[in-house]
Amino acid sequence: MTENPSRTLVLDCDPGHDDALALLLAAGHPGVEIAAITTVGGNQTLDKVTHNARAVATVAGLDGVVLAAGCDRPLVRAKVLTDPRTHGESGLDGPALPEPTVALDPRHGVDVLIEAVMSRPPHTVTLVPTGPLTNIATAVRREPAIADRVAEVVLMGGGFAKGNVTAAAEFNIYTDPEAAHVVFTAPWRVTMVGIDLTHQALATPDVVDRFRALGTTAGRFVVDMLGFFGPAYRAKQGFAAPPVHDVCAVARVLDPAVMTVRPAHVAVELRGKHTTGMTVTDFAGRDGQALDHLVATELDIARFWDLVLDAVGRLA
Repeated sequence: MTENPSRTLVLDCDPGHDDALALLLAAGHPGVEIAAITTVGGNQTLDKVTHNARAVATVAGLDGVVLAAGCDRPLVRAKVLTDPRTHGESGLDGPALPEPTVALDPRHGVDVLIEAVMSRPPHTVTLVPTGPLTNIATAVRREPAIADRVAEVVLMGGGFAKGNVTAAAEFNIYTDPEAAHVVFTAPWRVTMVGIDLTHQALATPDVVDRFRALGTTAGRFVVDMLGFFGPAYRAKQGFAAPPVHDVCAVARVLDPAVMTVRPAHVAVELRGKHTTGMTVTDFAGRDGQALDHLVATELDIARFWDLVLDAVGRLA
C-alpha cells in the first residue's frame, strides 16, 4: 500500500472500543505525528475515558504524547447518561488494560488543542474528533484563529439518512447538538464521516482472525476489545458484527481514497421534537446553500482493513 506524506493530527476522543482502535491506527501508521490526544465525556464519564485513552496510548507505545482531559459535559444541555451496554462500565470492557505509563497533562484539553494548532504552521494540523464535539466547539469559540489554521476537521458523527440514538440523530451529535452546530458553522472545512459510512466498516470474524494472526500485544488487545464489543453491539443494535465507527475518520485522513465523499451542506437540528441532533444533509445546494463540507458515502472495505491491519501490525 502506498504510504502518505507526513500528517499531524489532534485526536479528540472518548474511548470506547472504536476510539481505541482509531488511536492504534494513528499510532501505527507511518508518517503520522500525533500532536495531542484530548478526551471528552461521551461513551463514559470523562475520568473513565481519559484513563482508557492513557491505557491505549500505553499499548501503542505513545509514551511521549501530550494527553489531556477536556470537557465533561455538553455546552448547554444536561449530560446524556452513559449506557454501559455497548462499551461496558469502564467504557472499554474486554481487554486487560495496562497501568498507564502515559502522563496526563495538567492543562485543560481545550487549551492543549488550541496550543497544538497555533504552535504549528498553518494548514498542517487536522482535527479528528470521534466523540461529542464539545472540546472542538469550545476551542474555536475561545480562539477563533484556529479555524484559519487547521487543515481540516474530519469527524465521526452524524448521518445523512439515519440515526442510531433516535431515528434521526447519531450519538455524538445528539449528545451535544449545540457544539455540533458551532463546528459545522465555523469557517473551516468539515468532512463528516457518519454512520451511513461507518456501518460499512464491520469487524467480521475474518477480520478478527487477521488481528489474532498478527501475534502481537496490540493485535491481541484488539481481539480482546472486539470480543466484548461484538456481542455487546449485537445485543443492543442487532448487528452480526460490530461497526468500528471512529476508525473510519482516522482512515479518511491517512488514506483519502479509502472512501468516497460528496460535497454537501450540513445543518444541525437543535429544536425538533423528534429530530434534535439530526445532521440535515443537502447534497443539492437548495435555496442557494453552499456545499461547504464533505460527507462520506461509500467505503472501500478491503482497502480500509488493509490500512488498519498494516498499522496495528507495525506496533511493537
